[in-house]
Amino acid sequence: MKVISTNLGKPTKIVWNGKETTTGIYKSPVESPLFLDAENVQGDTVVDRKHHGGIYKACYLFSTDNYPFWKEKYPLLNWDWGMFGENLTIEGLDESQLRVGSTYKLGSALIQITQPREPCYKLGIRFGDQNILKQFIDHGFPGTYIRVLEPGKVIVGDTMELVEESETSLTVQQFYKLIFAKIKDKDLLELALKNEAIPPSKRKKLKKWA
Repeated sequence: MKVISTNLGKPTKIVWNGKETTTGIYKSPVESPLFLDAENVQGDTVVDRKHHGGIYKACYLFSTDNYPFWKEKYPLLNWDWGMFGENLTIEGLDESQLRVGSTYKLGSALIQITQPREPCYKLGIRFGDQNILKQFIDHGFPGTYIRVLEPGKVIVGDTMELVEESETSLTVQQFYKLIFAKIKDKDLLELALKNEAIPPSKRKKLKKWA
C-alpha cells in the first residue's frame, strides 16, 4: 500500500437545519509531510472532538481504489484527493482484507487499525447530497481510522507495511457491516467484543446484542 496524497483541512462554516456550525471535512492535498500524533494529525482541523480525533480516531485513511466509483456517481463535483475528509489517501487499501487490530509501519509512524468511518450529515453537505450517506453504507468501503502507537511523519510515496497481523480475523469491512446490521452476526459480534483495538465505548454498545 502506498501513500498517494497527504491532506489537511481548514475550519469551514456550514449551515445545517438552519444552524451554523464549523467542520474540518473539507480537506485538500498539501505538499508538506503529515505528523501523526497520538490523538490527531498536527495542523489538521478537528472541530467535533466527540466524534473525531482522539486515541482511536487519530487519523483517517481512505483508498484511491474507491474514487472511480464515487466520481461516476457525482461527476459534477470538483474532484481532488481528500474529498472524503481523509488525511491520507492510500493506494491499495482494501477494507475487505484489512484486519481490525493489525499494526503497520506508515512512514516513520507505527499505527494500528481501529474502526471504519461511519458517515454523518457533514459528508452529505460536502457532496451536496444527503443520499450519499446510505450509498456510503451500502458500498461497504468506508476507509479506516487508526491509532498511532508511535508518532511519526508521513509523506507522499511512503508505504504502509504490515508489522503484525491481528489475532482476530475481523476485517474493517465486516465490522462496518456489523455496526449497521439490524440482525447482528453472532460470530462477528464475538470477534468485535474481544478485539481491544476497538474503542471500549463502541464495544459496550455492541455488548447489548450479545
